[in-house]
Amino acid sequence: MRNLFLPLLVLLAGTATASAACDVKGAKLEEAIAAKAELRETANKQTVRDLRTLRDAAIVLETYKYAAECERLVEIVRALAANPEKTIERGGDTDEDKAEDLMEAREPKAPAPTETAKPK
Repeated sequence: MRNLFLPLLVLLAGTATASAACDVKGAKLEEAIAAKAELRETANKQTVRDLRTLRDAAIVLETYKYAAECERLVEIVRALAANPEKTIERGGDTDEDKAEDLMEAREPKAPAPTETAKPK
């Protein structure tokens, strides 16, 4: 009986450690957005959306047990939010073709129709 509980305890301890490894809430992105006037400006809505998308991606990585990758992404979000002027400057790409390609890539794609044999 004792041998059955030991693996369970190890599993629970590992789960607690993995969930603590990536502190997405600790990035305090929403607080940073509220505190930085540059990020609240209308012209910088895309930058804020990008920061939130990166935060959401960190949550997905954490969900799929990619703790190290999640933590790295959280570090990037913190760095970008800490220096909004540099972030906005870096993200100031106005290439419309690139933006259209990105929007198209985000659209869900329908599966390709399969050819069915037509009766003769």
